[in-house]
Amino acid sequence: MEKSNDVNEETPYVSHYPDTRRYSMASAMATNRPQYHVDNQGYSVNTTQEADESQEGENRDTKINIPTSQPPLYSAAFGDKFGIDKKIKRFSIHGMMEEEGNALKPHQEIAALSLEEKRFLLAVERGDVATTRRMLQKAQETGYININCVDPLGRSALLMAIDNENLEMVELLINHRVDTKDALLHAISEEFVEAVEVLLDHEDCSHRDGEPHSWEALPSETATFTPDITPLILAAHRDNYEIIKILLDRGSTLPLPHDVRCGCDECVTSRMEDSLRHSRSRINAYRALASPSLIALSSKDPILTAFELSWELRRLSFLEHEFKNEYMELRKQCQDFATALLDHTRSSHELEVLLNHDPTGPAFEHGERMHLNRLKLAVKLRQKKFVSHPNVQQLLASIWYEGLPGFRRKNMALQSLEICRIGIMFPLFSVAYVLAPHSSFGQTMRKPFIKFICHSASYFTFLFLLMLASQRIESVIDFSNDDNKNLNKSEELTKRGAAPTFIEWMILSWVSGLIWSEVKQLWDVGLKEYVHDMWNVIDFITNSLYVATVALRVVSYYQFVSHPNVQQLLASIWYEGLPGFRRKNMALQSLEICRIGIMFPLFSVAYVLAPHSSFGQTMRKPFIKFICHSASYFTFLL
Repeated sequence: MEKSNDVNEETPYVSHYPDTRRYSMASAMATNRPQYHVDNQGYSVNTTQEADESQEGENRDTKINIPTSQPPLYSAAFGDKFGIDKKIKRFSIHGMMEEEGNALKPHQEIAALSLEEKRFLLAVERGDVATTRRMLQKAQETGYININCVDPLGRSALLMAIDNENLEMVELLINHRVDTKDALLHAISEEFVEAVEVLLDHEDCSHRDGEPHSWEALPSETATFTPDITPLILAAHRDNYEIIKILLDRGSTLPLPHDVRCGCDECVTSRMEDSLRHSRSRINAYRALASPSLIALSSKDPILTAFELSWELRRLSFLEHEFKNEYMELRKQCQDFATALLDHTRSSHELEVLLNHDPTGPAFEHGERMHLNRLKLAVKLRQKKFVSHPNVQQLLASIWYEGLPGFRRKNMALQSLEICRIGIMFPLFSVAYVLAPHSSFGQTMRKPFIKFICHSASYFTFLFLLMLASQRIESVIDFSNDDNKNLNKSEELTKRGAAPTFIEWMILSWVSGLIWSEVKQLWDVGLKEYVHDMWNVIDFITNSLYVATVALRVVSYYQFVSHPNVQQLLASIWYEGLPGFRRKNMALQSLEICRIGIMFPLFSVAYVLAPHSSFGQTMRKPFIKFICHSASYFTFLL
């Protein structure tokens, strides 16, 4: 709707700007103070009626009285008389103090505008399209005003129209070839979508190949935005979906920033010129890349993009310590975006497709075995919010308790009985899984919770066998009644170089199974992924200690068989000195290594209990941790 041309002289004008610090040309009209006319010699008083009489005929329908600046506090002669330095300091548009010999004071900057230019800016700010059109047409014919003039705050008529979101005024100014400069960036900053489209169309028509764009041609001293800010980066900073889509449809791109340690000529030169601007430009680029709207519009796999960008931002937070907080905030923004996408899943099937998506493999079909590739990637990249989302946890719980219907609704006593029943039957489940893996009984071992119970029962049985072997239970317990025979057997078992006992043979079979399991895992995931998990490193050390124990026992047994008098030899070494005894006594070395190896399986129990909602919180308490560490230490001494 076009505004009326008649402007009430007595009605004060209220600026459209929410920021009261901005200068309003119309605010000067609301005062009844005397008007002043500015000439080249100084200031002379001029009344409002005199200003009205000076208006030209075609502008008399718009009754606007433009007050000029207030009279100066002192004249040039006054300054010369008292020796006042003419050099003044003023604030530039960036807030920097500048000292200039011929700098204009604020009231002089207002005076630099002619009366007609002030009328022109006021008409634009008020949205008076008709008056602005007449003044622009006359300016094209006679050039009596500068249509690119700016107010003391550096705002041109086009920027005023953008700030007021007056699309008709913006189109009018552009059609009359007003310099756009960085108006496109201002329109994006104000999120004025219609003006952005108009300015982009104008830029496409006026821009020539090989020349910089209008917002790039501005000198850095007068530009509002830094040179690294492009329209797409600024739109991504505002996270405006419509503007980002418009820019992407027109071919705008946002390349990834160079690495922090990049040594190319461009990065080296940028760091030498201004290291702060170089770092800030990287942060601005990553802030744009972390925009949810930009990720959703530009990526085929938004969740994967958010995961990878979050991991990269985490890496940058450790490399650039000064900006760690900013990188961590951007990382949190990416995590929140990926987690928010889970809220849009409407069924378990959609959630299964999302969590089992593999970019390199075929699409997931309902009813197939779930590998949860996307969830594994989230765990690898430490996306805790994504993994702990209620939808994900509900699906994991349904998968975990598959094969035990109604288990979660039972009370604690019935659940304990069910766990004990499955744990006792783990040898049968294991044999059935090896001999008949496709049978119904063998398929039971594929159920996650049943498989976990069987593995836990097997591991605790292995720990129990290790404790029996460390106490040499065969030499203590014997069901026969022959005391002499028991005594001889006890002495035989405790001798160095004795043959392996039944329990030791069972332990050897368990160790072989553990080694085979680790080799299979290493083959499946690869060496790099295997070493990345520290629990795999602990398992490797444990198995290595077991293998070393077995090897030393074999060497000890071979020495005993090859040299029947080895007992006398070791006794003589004992009296010579303990270091030599330990060095040559393979049986003692194997015993020491075995005791060390017993401790690592105990530590592995913490890996099983840590994720539990009850045990995990208890283990974090300092007192409980102290008790557990002390108990482990005394067990090691035994």
